[in-house]
Amino acid sequence: MLFRNAAAFLLHLFALAQSLPTDQQPLQDSVPDGLLNVRAQLFRAEIIPTVIDDFLPLIELSVTWDKKNKASLGNTLKPKKLQDQPAISLHEDRHPDGRTATDMTFIVALTDPDAPSRDDPKWSEMCHWIATNVSLSEKTVSILPVPYFGLEEEIANNKGKGHHLDELVPYKPPGPPPKTGKHRYVFLVFGPRNGTTSPLNLTKPKDRQHWGTGEERKGVRQWAAENGLVPIGANFIYAQNKKQ
Repeated sequence: MLFRNAAAFLLHLFALAQSLPTDQQPLQDSVPDGLLNVRAQLFRAEIIPTVIDDFLPLIELSVTWDKKNKASLGNTLKPKKLQDQPAISLHEDRHPDGRTATDMTFIVALTDPDAPSRDDPKWSEMCHWIATNVSLSEKTVSILPVPYFGLEEEIANNKGKGHHLDELVPYKPPGPPPKTGKHRYVFLVFGPRNGTTSPLNLTKPKDRQHWGTGEERKGVRQWAAENGLVPIGANFIYAQNKKQ
C-alpha cells in the first residue's frame, strides 16, 4: 500500500497501533507474519505488558552494532560489543517495492526494565537512549558521528536524502552489573498520535533512572503517553555481565 501523504499513513498506523482486543482479529490479517512474530516475541519475553501495552507492530526496526552484532528479537549479545551507538533502520513492509510516501519522522527509544536485575527492578526502568527525527528508509540509517564497522557505504547512501537524526537522550550502552543475570534491552519505535509532520516538542526525562519519574517500574510507556506517542515497532536483545 503506497500512501500519498503522511497524514494518510499515520491514520493507517493509528488504526492498527492501538491496544488490540481479542475481537480485532481482522486487524491482524493485514499485518505481515514477520511483524506478528515481533508481537509474539514481545509477549514471550514479557515486554508486553511489563514495558509497553499490547500493540500491533507496523514498522520493522533493525538495530546493528557491527556485522556480527545485531538485535534479533531476543538474541544475547556481549555488553563489550555494544559500547558504540548502533545504526538503526526503519522499514514499512506493506508496499511491494518497499516504498512509503511519507515525510513523517519517528522516535526510537531504548529502555532497560531489569535494572539492577529482573528479580529486583528497583531502578527500572533505565532510559538508555532517545533518538528523534528518524525517517523510514530502504537503507541503513546511522546516527554515528563517523562511519564504522563497514557501514560506510550504507551511511553514505543516505547522505543528502533527509535522513537526519537527533538525540534527546544520548546513547548509554548496556552495562548490566555483575551477578544480575540477563537484562532485556528493549528498542521501541513511536509515532505521533495526532499524525503531525511538524517537529515534536518532546520532554526530556529528568533522569535516566525510572525515566525521571522517581517511581519503580515506570518508564518509556509513561513518557510516550505524556508526549502523545504511540508504539509502532520494536526489537530487543539480552545482555549480561560476564561475572555471574
